[in-house]
Amino acid sequence: MSRKPTGTLFYRICKRTFDIVFSAFCTALLAIPIAGVCAAICAESPGRPIYAQERVGRGGRAIRVLKLRSMVTDANDVHKYLNPEQLNQWEVERKVDNDPRITKVGQFIRKCSIDEMPQFLNVLKGDLSVIGPRPITREELEQHFSDEEKEELLSVTPGITGLWQATDRNAATFESGLRQQIELRYVRNRCFRMDWKCFVGTFGAMFGNSKTGR
Repeated sequence: MSRKPTGTLFYRICKRTFDIVFSAFCTALLAIPIAGVCAAICAESPGRPIYAQERVGRGGRAIRVLKLRSMVTDANDVHKYLNPEQLNQWEVERKVDNDPRITKVGQFIRKCSIDEMPQFLNVLKGDLSVIGPRPITREELEQHFSDEEKEELLSVTPGITGLWQATDRNAATFESGLRQQIELRYVRNRCFRMDWKCFVGTFGAMFGNSKTGR
């Protein structure tokens, strides 16, 4: 049986306070490095270095999540770049193994997991939390979650990182059903201890011996 989530006012206040303080610190610290990465992105592939993806936020409202551009500017034209097998994978997972649309700079920022650094601005705005379920598209929500699961998932603010990124990540997909299980496990058991596990586990996934990249 799942343990009752820590949804107390004290927990929510502490979580939001951490989100603001940590994100403000990271935004200030990373401003110059991110500017350098943006310049490198534009030098290799002209176009805006930062873009916004529409995702589903808390309560089901649409949010626009910021990312450093790691692909060519016309990456949305999937039929131009992906073969039939890759297109099938794209339809299910919204990601592709050995994606030909990823630039050389993009490969670097994905390997180092820094493409999502602009999302600290989303946290300051309140659209995201530092820790939470990964923000997903409306299509992913409708395709892979039951009505009851949707209500659970949308009851919390999505995060830059979370239990999925800190554990199985690429090994847990929507198609296998493991991705949904992990995201809902966080929602049902969220607490200070769970958030700390996700926070520490993310650094292990990014820089440890078992780092996953994407």
